[in-house]
Amino acid sequence: MHLSHIDLRLDYEVDAPAHLRLNIEATRTGAQTVLSETLSIEPPPVRRQAGCEPDSGNRFVRFDAQPGPLTIAYRATVRRPAVHVPATLPEVPVNQLPDAVLGDLLPTRYCESDLLARCAQQLFGDLPPGIGRVQAIADWIHESIVYVPGSSDSTTTAREVFVQRAGVCRDFAHLGITFCRALNIPARLVVGYVWFDEPPQDFHAVFEAWLGGQWVLFDPTRMAPVDRLVRVGTGRDAKDVAFSTIFGAVRMTDKKLAVRELQDERVAPARTPAPSGELRGIEKPEPVL
Repeated sequence: MHLSHIDLRLDYEVDAPAHLRLNIEATRTGAQTVLSETLSIEPPPVRRQAGCEPDSGNRFVRFDAQPGPLTIAYRATVRRPAVHVPATLPEVPVNQLPDAVLGDLLPTRYCESDLLARCAQQLFGDLPPGIGRVQAIADWIHESIVYVPGSSDSTTTAREVFVQRAGVCRDFAHLGITFCRALNIPARLVVGYVWFDEPPQDFHAVFEAWLGGQWVLFDPTRMAPVDRLVRVGTGRDAKDVAFSTIFGAVRMTDKKLAVRELQDERVAPARTPAPSGELRGIEKPEPVL
């Protein structure tokens, strides 16, 4: 079992009345168990609406914010079991895919699998189908794309990452999703919290592929074991899993995240919280109305 302690603080300055939608709470689906959690908003909104997307399990909170400083704090303790993934999982033929995952084969805004189909075939088309081929995709991304904070933004797509050969975790995951879909392997984005040394703590993005009738996680950055990720959001690409979607004139002034991991009665020391703006790539563009 893996036990993670999350301590998140988001600071904003609201310049005019606005509406916010947050996706920062750990999901309560699958084998992941939320043992305790608190979510506070200061100043408290007059009306706060919470919900859960039925298909993904993503949890959200919506509220109106008035001009002035705004602080959002989330703390949670989450337990995840160790995951054993068989080394021989096969790819599933398209005609045998469940309806629920068929959409995860299609191109999306950030994952242009139609435009990179020829590249995917040239790089991975001759490899034996199965989990080994998806692992080869993750390995190629790790070896070919340089992790450079600030090298991309909230509009960067997988095709652009493939050309510029640099990105952050969100970009690595988008490229993995794109290659998988180009090979008729359903794939989707997963974001959440995980403890790692470098770079400083922030939201982390990985991808998962549908193999042998189950979803299997892959992390091309190799920054942390994927089975220790505390899942927050699941979607077809980053537009579905932004931690903060803002409608109005709101500026982020600071972001602090500390993750501690407890295993075998030992606690990993909390790292210095991430400076504001690190890895903003997994944040959705914030339209100003």
